[in-house]
Amino acid sequence: MLSKNMEKALNEQINAEVFSTYLYLSMAAWFHSQKLAGFGHWMEAQAREEWEHTMKFFHYVDERGGRVLLGKIDAPQAEWESPLEAFKAAYEHEKYITGRIHELVALAREENDYATENFLQWFVTEQVEEESSTGRVVDQIEMVADSRQGLFMLDRELGARGRQG
Repeated sequence: MLSKNMEKALNEQINAEVFSTYLYLSMAAWFHSQKLAGFGHWMEAQAREEWEHTMKFFHYVDERGGRVLLGKIDAPQAEWESPLEAFKAAYEHEKYITGRIHELVALAREENDYATENFLQWFVTEQVEEESSTGRVVDQIEMVADSRQGLFMLDRELGARGRQG
């Protein structure tokens, strides 16, 4: 059984994960409006991953006898100055989510909630990958700088995320 404090914190994380989904969908829409379908596809895939994270938390709270309570979701940013600025924002958001996960782990340890600490280890590992993948794209965009050809090639590469063949 979850403590009320842990239940509240996990519900707040569910809300943060839903916002992440919403943010990445907003980024996908912006990239599509900029005629960068590959970048948009990458963000759509990211949004799907965030929804999967949401549901992991949702089911965990339920399985531990807690009550899922959904909070208000703020509208995400809708415009960025450039692809680089959008990916820098995604990278910063992933670092923020990492911090939230670490706070949950600390709370689980404080409460001797070993089951929740164990559950959260998947997210600790996942956030390493999330920060790495968004940071890598930031680095790649910075490498191509103002090269339209480089941006075109990167758009094609990002559009291949999760596709077979």
